[in-house]
Amino acid sequence: MTITIALFTRDLRVRDNPMLTAAVGEGAAVVPLFVVDEQIVAGRSSPNRARFLAAALAELDTELHAAGGRLVVRYGDVVDEVDRIVRDVHADSVHVARDVSWYSRKREAALRERLAARSCLLHAHPGSITAVDPAELSPSSGRDHFAVFTPYYRRWLNTPLRRPLHAPRELIVPTPVTGEPLPDYAARDRTGSPRLAVGGAITGRKLLTEWLSGAVLDYANHSDDLASDATSRLSPYLHFGCLSPTEVRTRTDLSSAGGQAFARQLAWRDFHHQLLAARPDAGWHDYRSRRTAWREDPAAAAAWRGGRTGYPVVDAGLRQLLEEGWMPGRARLIAASFLTKTLGIDWRIGAEHFRDWLVDADVANNQLNWQWVAGTGTDTRPNRVLNPLRQAERHDPDGEYVRRWIPELAHLPGAAVHRPWRAAVPADIYPAPLVEFPGM
Repeated sequence: MTITIALFTRDLRVRDNPMLTAAVGEGAAVVPLFVVDEQIVAGRSSPNRARFLAAALAELDTELHAAGGRLVVRYGDVVDEVDRIVRDVHADSVHVARDVSWYSRKREAALRERLAARSCLLHAHPGSITAVDPAELSPSSGRDHFAVFTPYYRRWLNTPLRRPLHAPRELIVPTPVTGEPLPDYAARDRTGSPRLAVGGAITGRKLLTEWLSGAVLDYANHSDDLASDATSRLSPYLHFGCLSPTEVRTRTDLSSAGGQAFARQLAWRDFHHQLLAARPDAGWHDYRSRRTAWREDPAAAAAWRGGRTGYPVVDAGLRQLLEEGWMPGRARLIAASFLTKTLGIDWRIGAEHFRDWLVDADVANNQLNWQWVAGTGTDTRPNRVLNPLRQAERHDPDGEYVRRWIPELAHLPGAAVHRPWRAAVPADIYPAPLVEFPGM
């Protein structure tokens, strides 16, 4: 009997999963496997993401049970645990989704080398992590990746997509395979907030259906409106692969302005993945060199992390991050610009803070968005600075967002909340601005 292993990584779903479909198509029996690498979960991954991961694995297990299977969970080094199961069940092959980060590439290479010693094949499948695979698009100039988003987006829109794949109807798991209990990381939740996003493929598809059934129509007009909370909040489900980017793109109606704006955000996600695929060191090294040195100011960095910069629109986003493990896209841009362009502090400090708290942070989108704002990335206007006062006037004109997250300023009416120094708010209640901007 042919036995194969379906190794789940950042593709925690059964619908439209090329890796799982290929494994089921090859093997008479399949081992659906997820290895909890505690070095990643306890080290590089945030506690908030660990909690989301646990919920996603539970929903994946539920979906596998519906097909007669189950999720086999192991704890330890991924290569070692896969090797043990290959040995125990005499598996002929292992299937895994291809990813772009330095870690995933190293993992794939190590798996291939280890499995070769057992005459076991490793199949790495593209088309799982992004809607358009990074290898599909390249500039006509002969370069290995697009360095500017707009021409990439034009090509992305015109790239034919594969049809989403159905979930397997039946799974047969070899009976000798044993696993460990599903992880429970609720105690690691750093926010303590019931608003922290948790879920998996079942929850994600429900949220996607609700989003596409109506709210997406207003996305073009309100996505930057901080108070309205008009974004999809689907990014954690895309990060963990609970939702297929291909299916999300296929189901999005581009005939509306809202659908087009939403699809554009999916394209930004793919754009950053194709950039990281070509330049894996961009996760921690400047994509483009910076002429001036970053300023070292631990006190200012600490004030920024804690939402105590003295600029309410900056601080509100950072406090939401600490409370919910999430921030709207516009709030992320404002906070990142303030740290890098206003305070002159290294983008890596901010990126690390976001990775520590965000439920949806990954190397491609988190780090490369930070580089875009910092002027070391792909922004064609690397010197642009987001004035927090102007940003507040445009995206929180009535101050509702600020009052929601900075309760000590809730008594200030309307737009006055954005300039608490004019109301002589005591410094022990809310701090004075770290720096001055024109128009204060």
